[in-house]
Amino acid sequence: MQAEQLRDQTIAILDDMKAMDVNVIDVRGKTSITDFMIIASGTSDRHVKSIAEAVVFKSKQVGEAPIGTEGVTDGEWALVDLNGVVVHIMHPRVRDFYQLERLWSMDPEQAEKVLQESTRQ
Repeated sequence: MQAEQLRDQTIAILDDMKAMDVNVIDVRGKTSITDFMIIASGTSDRHVKSIAEAVVFKSKQVGEAPIGTEGVTDGEWALVDLNGVVVHIMHPRVRDFYQLERLWSMDPEQAEKVLQESTRQ
């Protein structure tokens, strides 16, 4: 399955599971670990876990088993690595704290500037 098809399938699963604030970031050219990052929020530990479990289950059904998962049992932040797509499902407060969208949306020069400023402090 192509990364774009996997991305679209994952977005449909997140929609079915009522994930909130789904954001897709194309990270091709920024990292070699994946093509797309999908970030979504759940309303509770149980909701985060259920969303992550649905992504895993439905991906396996179409022959795209995850190469790894993290945090699914905790429920604050679950990560599902589908190789071409990495899915982060988080509580809104965790998402606000880590600001992954901001991190992955920066161009390399801007990221370098932020890194240099943070090391001076």
